[in-house]
Amino acid sequence: MSEHKYRFNPKTLNFERIRLSAWQKAKRIALALLPGLVVGLLGIVLVYQFVDSPKEAEFRRENKQLLVQYELLNKQLAELERVMGDVRRRDDNIYRTIFEADPIPESMRQAGVGGINRYRDLAGYASSELVMGTRARLDKLTRQLVVQSRSLDEVGSLVLRKQEMLASIPAVQPIPNEDLTQTAGGFGWRIHPIHKIRKFHAGMDFTCKQGTPIHTTGDGQVIFAEYSTNGYGMHVIIDHGFDYETLYAHMSKLEVRVGQKVRRGDVIGLVGNTGLSVGPHLHYEVHKGHEAVDPANYYFNDLSPAEYARMVEISRSAGQALD
Repeated sequence: MSEHKYRFNPKTLNFERIRLSAWQKAKRIALALLPGLVVGLLGIVLVYQFVDSPKEAEFRRENKQLLVQYELLNKQLAELERVMGDVRRRDDNIYRTIFEADPIPESMRQAGVGGINRYRDLAGYASSELVMGTRARLDKLTRQLVVQSRSLDEVGSLVLRKQEMLASIPAVQPIPNEDLTQTAGGFGWRIHPIHKIRKFHAGMDFTCKQGTPIHTTGDGQVIFAEYSTNGYGMHVIIDHGFDYETLYAHMSKLEVRVGQKVRRGDVIGLVGNTGLSVGPHLHYEVHKGHEAVDPANYYFNDLSPAEYARMVEISRSAGQALD
């Protein structure tokens, strides 16, 4: 039996039994159970915080394994990037030294494939930075592979045209050594013989007798052959393809016409003194990509090393041009 509780009533001078209402009983029971409930809830929170359920433990193991795989993937990507860099250097070297073609611009090789919004679906997770970084490297490498594939296709095409290219590049002197009086007026800043001012000389002058045959320096097609008032007088321009053109000025006679195909060594005209010129000579220019370049760099087919070195020295030491 439960113990009954009493209280003294001063009015009746008697002890009366204390009777609790249902609400009071419920309140007392709740207060008695509250510490146990608090301790139980705290225990549940601690268990969920520090002890994984079987499913959570499995997910955690899977995440850890995925992070390991991402680390390995990044190491493999680093190796692929190193190999791609080596392929790119070899490719550019082939372009420059063998085919005389411009390498692919670095801006095209490093072109991106989208901004940061491209990876917004991967943000907001604990490993988002690693995943987004890996994805960005993979996308960049994919882009570089596409560019490199196109580059190698172009190299393959150039290989097939190698013989044509070697025959087309200006590679000999337009006037043979035995016909020369001297070589003067090389590429660079010179004193103009008529205007008497310092002016850029975009070619090289070959001094020789009037009427000396002028030879084309590479295979190509004549795109200009007439007299003009721009100072070149009677002159010829030949398009050799592969971004090369050559110009032969101050002729006394033309031996070719516009549209005619010529081969290296063909006579295209005779030395003269037409246009702005102070004596019989040939003014010769080489253009690569529509820009004048030093012709002295293109006599490697018919000069010995000693002759070539002497040619460069003479052409660069001349202080005055003949046109």
